[in-house]
Amino acid sequence: MKNTKVLAWTILVILALVWGSSFIMIKRGLEVYSAGEVGALRILAACIFLLPVSLPQLKKLSSKHLKLLFGMGLLGSFIPAFLFAIGQTQLDSGITGVMNGLTPIFVLIVGSIFFKQRFDKTMYLGVFLAFLGTTILLTAGGGGLSGFNYYAIFIVLATMCYGLNLNFIKYYLADLSAVVITGVSILLVGPLAAVYLFVGTDFTEKLASTPGALDALGYVSLLGVLSTSIALILFNRLVQITTPVFTSMVTYLIPIVAMAWGLIDGETLTAGQIGGMGAILLGVFITNRKKKKA
Repeated sequence: MKNTKVLAWTILVILALVWGSSFIMIKRGLEVYSAGEVGALRILAACIFLLPVSLPQLKKLSSKHLKLLFGMGLLGSFIPAFLFAIGQTQLDSGITGVMNGLTPIFVLIVGSIFFKQRFDKTMYLGVFLAFLGTTILLTAGGGGLSGFNYYAIFIVLATMCYGLNLNFIKYYLADLSAVVITGVSILLVGPLAAVYLFVGTDFTEKLASTPGALDALGYVSLLGVLSTSIALILFNRLVQITTPVFTSMVTYLIPIVAMAWGLIDGETLTAGQIGGMGAILLGVFITNRKKKKA
């Protein structure tokens, strides 16, 4: 029992560090590569790393499973990878890390609307606070017209994709393990990322001639291997050995790590941004708390 607790806390800390650090790695990649190149590189790195897991599973899966997994790959990995990179071209990594906390909000909303999950009335307060915080961040300065930072919308759309994806996995792919879902879904969208990267961009030219390109490639490759591959496997293990209450703690630790990296990297926060992020975290806390009680 003691060893299980130690393992659970170790995995939780590792997940918080890995996922919380993913936003600074995106930032480093964007110093050389475009948002599209960063997104494609992230998926391709994860795809290559997971090949030993995913390839043996292809023959074992039905055509129905493969179609669903392709859709999950688009919704849960491919599209969000591009959206996060685009959003972070005009958003600080710390702010993006906090906005990532909207994912459980969308898991709840999608589950309530499309899958008739129970929606406690108090959760409306949590949802309201989360989106109030997002609205504050949208208008707290940055790119866009009259201070309206529309790039935050890309992050909202990415977390919406995650919310849809997690519900679809729960209701349509519950018979598959998380490792198989992760590996095969990324394998199926990996070729799309490769075609876009090597045909639709000047990635190879940048890699050969741009100073710092190799370092940036290393950061994004690490992002794909750690955040998109290993972290999901660890998260699945954490779900198996702990409770949902304990597992959900990672939701609150990720923004702390992301903000810490941002501050270390010289990012600054305005009072409005701090207020917006606080409202998001409070909203997530309320919805998670009521969901656990229900």
